[in-house]
Amino acid sequence: MNPGHPPFPLPMSTRRQFLRRAGFASAAFALPTSSRAFPKMPLKQFDPVSSVVRNEGYWEEVAAQYEVSTEVTNLEGGYWGMMARPVLEAFHRHTDRVNRESSFYARTRFDQEASAIGERIASTLGVSPGEIAFSRNATEALQALISQYNRLEPGETVMYADLDYPAMQQAMSELASRRGAKVATLVIPEPVVSREQVIQTYTDSLNAHPKTRLLLLTHANNKTGLIHPVREITALARSRGIDVIVDASHSWGHVPLDLAGFGADYVGLNLHKWIGAPLGVGAMYIRESGLSGIDRAHGDPGSLESIQSRLHTGTMNFATILSIPDALDFQESVGWENKFARVRYLRDLWVSEARTIDGVDILTPDDDELVGAITSFRLNGRGEGSENRELVQQLVDTYGIFTVARTGVAGGDCIRVTPALYNLPADLEKIVGALRELAGK
Repeated sequence: MNPGHPPFPLPMSTRRQFLRRAGFASAAFALPTSSRAFPKMPLKQFDPVSSVVRNEGYWEEVAAQYEVSTEVTNLEGGYWGMMARPVLEAFHRHTDRVNRESSFYARTRFDQEASAIGERIASTLGVSPGEIAFSRNATEALQALISQYNRLEPGETVMYADLDYPAMQQAMSELASRRGAKVATLVIPEPVVSREQVIQTYTDSLNAHPKTRLLLLTHANNKTGLIHPVREITALARSRGIDVIVDASHSWGHVPLDLAGFGADYVGLNLHKWIGAPLGVGAMYIRESGLSGIDRAHGDPGSLESIQSRLHTGTMNFATILSIPDALDFQESVGWENKFARVRYLRDLWVSEARTIDGVDILTPDDDELVGAITSFRLNGRGEGSENRELVQQLVDTYGIFTVARTGVAGGDCIRVTPALYNLPADLEKIVGALRELAGK
């Protein structure tokens, strides 16, 4: 059996019917011939964005920039982001150059080039270059921020939610143990119906734990895809003297991101997820005014006034760092707003249909401010980890669709579906067809 093709008849006889039933008719225009030389002309020239996302001819050209395996239909774009062809080719060139010039390059040229790349990242994010440091991923950055946080006193409290990433939860608990502090957890309501509901949940939890000193807050979480109102929750925390560490590992390049507008002193980011840089690069953000709250890393001899002393990674992959501008160029050629709208559109295609299927529980709301591409579901109330892992395997074996099980949600485990720019509507048609069959069994 070829897992790339489902052995069942799809309930919608044509793609046009699928799009119409989902509420998205194809746009009746074609791109100018000059735009065919992708990626020279960004889609953001078109208005409104809602028309852009339906121009399948163009998005097929975008998808063609990715070397996608035919073994499965990959709807697990949240793990890490595939490099587009221009980025992959650049990565190969940078690898060849670094290998050719070896230590001569590393000792005489890399620092200057990396500094310029850091300046571009900071400029794109709207922050100061002195507030950004490279990491190998968001987890490394966040664990450094948590473990080196020095303002926690005995008897105080650290707080995190059920939807926060497990490694960050563990780091918070370990910090509390070392400092003689307490751990408080909160459960995000299910289902979430509004931003106000999420804010009230944090308000109630902070009221119940008045000695909270440090709050872990995820922007776009990895379990259900819920986007938290970080600005409002951070303002609430800061008004009580609480520092906030924001996990934005799934944010940049996925949903609108106003890093400075978060109001938080500490943020961890990824560049190899939704930015599409080579695997193994992230970033740490420390607001200049918050630098003193984070100790230097592992006895690092660097300046107390520099963020670079807070993260000691050792030798990183030089070619990976050098490929960041190429990844940013590709994203900008598509247009940030266009990408945000497109991946959300793909998400809505399958979710709008899945909500009509008895036995399929969609855990992520449809509010524009609360969701991007990531959405999770439970099938027939299955909340056990083993059941969901079996279902993920069945989706691969029987339907040729790759997803991922997520655990740690208070309401029960779930399955995450994450379309990316290399996906097309037919891919979402497949997951809907599979869910219709599975839910009926």
